[in-house]
Amino acid sequence: MNDLPKFHRRTLLKGLGAGVALPWLESLTPAVRAATALAEPPTRLAFVFLPNGVHAPDWLPDPAAGRHALSPLLEPLTPFRRDITVISGLAHHNARALGDGPGDHARSGACFLTGVHPTKTSGADFRAGVSVDQVAAGTIGSRTMLPSLELGMEGGGRSGNCDSGYACAYSGNISWRAPDKPTSKETRPRAVFERLFGDQRDPKAAAQRRATRRSVLDLCMDEARAIHGSLARADAERLQDYLQGVRDLEHRLERYERIDAAAREPVPEPPESPATYHEHFDLMADLMVAAFRTDRTRIVTFMMGNEGSNRAYREIGIRDGHHHLTHHGDNPEMIEQVRQINLYHARLFAGFLERLSAAREGDGSLLDRSMIVLGGGISDGNRHNHEQLPVVLAGRGGGLSPGGNLVLPAETPMCNLHLDLLARIGVQADRFGDSTGRIGGV
Repeated sequence: MNDLPKFHRRTLLKGLGAGVALPWLESLTPAVRAATALAEPPTRLAFVFLPNGVHAPDWLPDPAAGRHALSPLLEPLTPFRRDITVISGLAHHNARALGDGPGDHARSGACFLTGVHPTKTSGADFRAGVSVDQVAAGTIGSRTMLPSLELGMEGGGRSGNCDSGYACAYSGNISWRAPDKPTSKETRPRAVFERLFGDQRDPKAAAQRRATRRSVLDLCMDEARAIHGSLARADAERLQDYLQGVRDLEHRLERYERIDAAAREPVPEPPESPATYHEHFDLMADLMVAAFRTDRTRIVTFMMGNEGSNRAYREIGIRDGHHHLTHHGDNPEMIEQVRQINLYHARLFAGFLERLSAAREGDGSLLDRSMIVLGGGISDGNRHNHEQLPVVLAGRGGGLSPGGNLVLPAETPMCNLHLDLLARIGVQADRFGDSTGRIGGV
């Protein structure tokens, strides 16, 4: 190992030309340790947002079933039972009306990561609070190329009335870098790919590369081969698998773009997203894993839908809008469709966890190095309540000890979880939002 080239990690990434960063390779750890004081892979933090609440009776754990039993709507997560903690008892008091009348969807989106009651306005004078992801980015974001990465499945504006007098900024964003500045999310997989791997200094060259169907890897294969020869066998195989994964991801993007372009002729612009929700989600999941694996960023927020989204999930046979269905008034047919949407989201989230688990890093996996929160700011979509929030905490990063159901006292602030995660990722803070202390038990 002492004969390995003494790469500084940042110089190494820059040396790969088009911006194709390396995954964590143990063969380089001695040099990386000397240059950056990083002896172990870093901890990552991600928040995956569920819109419109859930069918709470089938989501929340049944205490009588035992600490390790999963509820019916979380059964798709069974393969990861030892890697997740299902938390019940969390609440967002500041997502409630507090005298402001209707608008629970907007408030739940704005409050989810801030813990702040948003100002009721449909204009540009919206105001919430700094979100937990951006607090983390303010401390550790300088260690990576991107301080944080904000992604979503649906676009949206900022001003305009999206929910009972609340601006669209509240429904369409969960990340806020300042009380009056939501952090805009990216919904286009191609744009995310180029941000992670493209040459940001020369957008024209990147566009020309795509037009001629050249891979970003074509620009750096000589450097990659030189590094490959200096690695231990396991790391060489890991690097080869990673580079093949980048190329496969490029090919998938190109295929979806060709399919969508053909369907939308004669419109020449590239498509906003793949044709189906599942394809779109899978690409975003692969991109999040790639962002973590290459240490492009350690902080991600991802909205599976805007709060109040009325998307119809036709690919699973749901033709009515999601938001509409959550106002089911105890109609059994509508409830069953909400259940199917909840199960669908759980299956997709399980696919994301599977990707993290399959990405090996050091003596573990990316999932072992991550803290992943799945949840939303509304519990039962029919009631619009903000207690007993649906929350799953996945991964073992930051010293987490997953593997069961954690039942907290009613009305435990969701911000207690946020405060705990901040501490685990290295951010020293006494309070966050309306926290009353760290959550404990995870």
